[in-house]
Amino acid sequence: MNKNSNAGAATYKKWPIVMALLIGAFVSILNQTLMNVALPHMMADLNVTETTIQWLVTGFMLVNGVLIPVSAYLMERFSTRTLFISATSLFALGTLICGIGLDFTMVLIGRIIQAAGAGVLMPLMTVVFLSIFPIEKRGQAMGTMGIAMVFAPAIGPTLSGWIVEHHPWNMLFWIVLPFSILSIILGIIFMKNVTEVSRPKLDYFSVVLSTLGFGGVLYGFSEAGSAGWGAIEVIISLIVGVAAVALFLWRQLRSKHPMLEFRVFKYDMFSLTTIINVVVTMAMYAAMILLPIYLQTIRGFSPLESGLLLMPGAILMGIMSPITGIIFDRIGARWLAVVGLAITIVTTWEFSKLSDSTTYTHLIFMYTARMFGMSMLMMPIQTAGLNQLPSRLNAHGTAMSNTLRTIAGALGTALLVSVMSSQTKERAAELIVSAGINPKDPANAEALAQITKEATIHGIDYAFVIATGITVIAFVLSFFIRKVKINKEGQAKKVEVKPAKA
Repeated sequence: MNKNSNAGAATYKKWPIVMALLIGAFVSILNQTLMNVALPHMMADLNVTETTIQWLVTGFMLVNGVLIPVSAYLMERFSTRTLFISATSLFALGTLICGIGLDFTMVLIGRIIQAAGAGVLMPLMTVVFLSIFPIEKRGQAMGTMGIAMVFAPAIGPTLSGWIVEHHPWNMLFWIVLPFSILSIILGIIFMKNVTEVSRPKLDYFSVVLSTLGFGGVLYGFSEAGSAGWGAIEVIISLIVGVAAVALFLWRQLRSKHPMLEFRVFKYDMFSLTTIINVVVTMAMYAAMILLPIYLQTIRGFSPLESGLLLMPGAILMGIMSPITGIIFDRIGARWLAVVGLAITIVTTWEFSKLSDSTTYTHLIFMYTARMFGMSMLMMPIQTAGLNQLPSRLNAHGTAMSNTLRTIAGALGTALLVSVMSSQTKERAAELIVSAGINPKDPANAEALAQITKEATIHGIDYAFVIATGITVIAFVLSFFIRKVKINKEGQAKKVEVKPAKA
């Protein structure tokens, strides 16, 4: 163990390390947000169907989600510097392949290689931040990390919208590539080995179970959003995934040196904050998924206009992230979470009242206010939980937290999209019956279009009602967050550590 993991943190030149990590994280997240807007253009250019093109997102998410649980082992097996340079190099290689890709297969291979790098990069960044910053500055450090995680989604949709309107989609990857290379260079020059290398043995059967388990669950949830919960592939994926996760859990609990340490859940604040973060992540996906559908499908806004509407909120969240971190260091996470979730509940409920005449200005104001509330949540809550863990469990706690949030994002998307779809169908059927029209008669095409529009708005509004209910659950749980006392070695004192009750 690095005996001076925090006390000796001052010997590191922190900010060059931070800069290398932030740029790596920024390009990784920017790459993902750029893709979402560009998919329709890529579908036409690569001559593939909507179902096929989605694999550029689904494949990335699956590889990313499978690698995150393995990241704890990788951080123990390889030095920080080696792992960072390898991860950023893989990401840059994948970006290059996507940039020169002439067909769908080549672009998909590039995306998978990108995901292999990104899946390790994000957990590694969290662990390095926890290692190089003293305990009393952790909130500020994690808030700084939040800047990259927020500014990338802020500019991604707008930048992507402008690029695909004026340039070939390959330009998206050529823009990301120089930043990826810069991150590699900064890593070679400035990155230090700040984590312990213990050379553990890799449990290959656990890797197989982890891949089948988390991959199956993620794929099942992601497909449920489009194919429906009753689809054969969804049911099979979820059954295989849940069974493999159960076997993986059993094997890790029996192992003396587990690949992913589930005993982190013995720490009550880590367990509580992880549950809250999972719930918040599910609710957060409401606006990320439903608003673009409303803006572009219902209101007819261009991708660029949609991106511009979302930008002020994301920029405000980026500005607030380090400020929230400083506040966290002084007062802890409880009241930040309570106030942030109260704002999120009100604004999410307001989004359940969308109509075909809701003004652009009102949408900007509500989304910006919602992001202001969200800025008080993610990083402070995660940091509050990680603060209770002994430093030797930082990598496992980070991997566990990121894995569950990835699954929560997929589940939140699937749940809200399926709710929207089912409510839209029910409402459309009701309106057709009440209007007494024949949907097969071409003369009723205009009336049917209006009914579809009204029904879709109803479906979106109903999904936001569900998202509001999910947020209320997190709000109630946030009152139980407490500030743990931490000693100089970065471990919660034993008197403060209470195993979570079954």
